[in-house]
Amino acid sequence: MGVDRVVVHMDLDTFFVSVERLKDSRLMHKPVLVGGTGDRAVVASCSYEARAFGVHSAMPMRQAKMLCPEAIIVRGDYEHYSKYSNMVTEIIHEKVPLYEKSSIDEFYIDMTGMDKFFGTYTYVQELRNRVIKETGLPLSFGLSENKTVSKVATGEAKPNNHLKIEYGIEKSFLAPLSVRKIPMVGEVTAQLLRKMGIVKIKTVQEMPLEIMDNILGENGKSIWKKANGIDNSPVTPYTERKSISSEETFENDTIDVKRMKTILAGMTERLAYQLRKENKLTSNVAVKIRYSDFETHTKQLRIPYTSADHTLIKLVKDLFDKLYDRRVLIRLIGVRFSGLVSGGYQINLLEDSEHIIKLYQEMDLLRKRFGEGAVKRVG
Repeated sequence: MGVDRVVVHMDLDTFFVSVERLKDSRLMHKPVLVGGTGDRAVVASCSYEARAFGVHSAMPMRQAKMLCPEAIIVRGDYEHYSKYSNMVTEIIHEKVPLYEKSSIDEFYIDMTGMDKFFGTYTYVQELRNRVIKETGLPLSFGLSENKTVSKVATGEAKPNNHLKIEYGIEKSFLAPLSVRKIPMVGEVTAQLLRKMGIVKIKTVQEMPLEIMDNILGENGKSIWKKANGIDNSPVTPYTERKSISSEETFENDTIDVKRMKTILAGMTERLAYQLRKENKLTSNVAVKIRYSDFETHTKQLRIPYTSADHTLIKLVKDLFDKLYDRRVLIRLIGVRFSGLVSGGYQINLLEDSEHIIKLYQEMDLLRKRFGEGAVKRVG
């Protein structure tokens, strides 16, 4: 491409639906919704056939069924999704010098310098073809000089296609697109911009940076840069974290159960937020206690994949009740989440209601803005 940086964004199209279709061929070419089955459940993912009826991810399942009554509803299986995600990861790991796994079904690849030895675009096309052949999953990718433009290009290439944005035409490529196509512009921000008459990216490109800063602060600056195709963020090397944990040793040994449960709840809340920040879900919860005589006990439980505070806190407290049976002074307590997988959803969309999803999103936004201690549960 004649530039220093070459970045590829790869996305497994309708990943969750595609995996379900590999399991059951009867789902092929039919509108499919992945998610919970209750009226308060939401859509975790949906097929293109369902999207044609106006259905989208995070929509209440009740509304989705009204829009598309003939849709087939499938409960998700994160263990199965993790298996296919790992298959794709292994193929990419073998074939490229540097990659970032941003979620269970998305990757950024740094191909910088490869043009000297390979035709980069052709090379990535061959990589895509291998993934499709070996996994049976549809895959789209975009190639440009940075992560933002490549991600938008992937969205424009879908379904199951690819797109190369030549160096120097990033702004003209972005200009006619909706501001909603800019990564990190959610529905709330998009509504605010629409009220100001800002619908297309071209309008943001023509606005002075200072105005976007006045409207949205640092977030406005970031949106302005992305709209103009400016993104210097690096592709971060991928490493798979297997577990996260937290422990506390008491200054004075205690048998105050209420106090210990409050501390465990706080630990769990912080760890759950860390999971959501890193786009992770846990499938195993463990509680640890160490008595005053240094005898240590741990109890763990295999659970459906989640990163939701309210689910994990209850499980941790239940495990503590089962574990603490000696009524001897305790000197240390701890919580550990393991069996982690990458997940693109901040909470378990397969189980939780739209209200819960919005609550977590608002809480996490406050934590990002004011620090992790900005929001705490009471009780």
